[in-house]
Amino acid sequence: MTPFPTFDDGKEPDALRTIGEVAKALGLKQHVLRYWEEQFPMLKPLTRAGGRRYYRAEDIALLARIDQLLHREGYTIRGARLALAGKGEAPIAAAPAPAAPAPNSAMPEEAEIISALRILRRHLETIRGRLATALED
Repeated sequence: MTPFPTFDDGKEPDALRTIGEVAKALGLKQHVLRYWEEQFPMLKPLTRAGGRRYYRAEDIALLARIDQLLHREGYTIRGARLALAGKGEAPIAAAPAPAAPAPNSAMPEEAEIISALRILRRHLETIRGRLATALED
C-alpha cells in the first residue's frame, strides 16, 4: 500500500490540506485529483467559498490508495472503484482472457453490432474512394 504522504509545512497531521498541497505530496497534478473526485463517489473533500477544496486525513489516505491501485497495481478506474467498495476486482493485467465464443453463437446484440460495423466499413470505404479520386484530380 502507498505510504501516507508526509507534509513538511508545520501543520498538525490531521490538518486540512489544499488541493495543491495534496497534489504535491502525492506527485500528481491537481486536475487528476479533481477527476478522481468525479470517478470515486466516496472521495468527498470539504469545499469552501469559491469551490476551494480542503482534504481531510481520510481523504488523503483514500487518494493514496487510489493512486496505488491505478498507477502501481494496474487497476482500471472501474476496477479500483470496485476494489475500494469491497467487491475486489482483479487488476486488468491479471484478469484471465475471455473464452473464445463458439462459431455462430454470437449473442443477438453482438450480431447487430457486427452488422452495424460492416455497414460502417462500407461507408468508410466509399469515403476513402471519393477522397482518393478527389486527390487524383
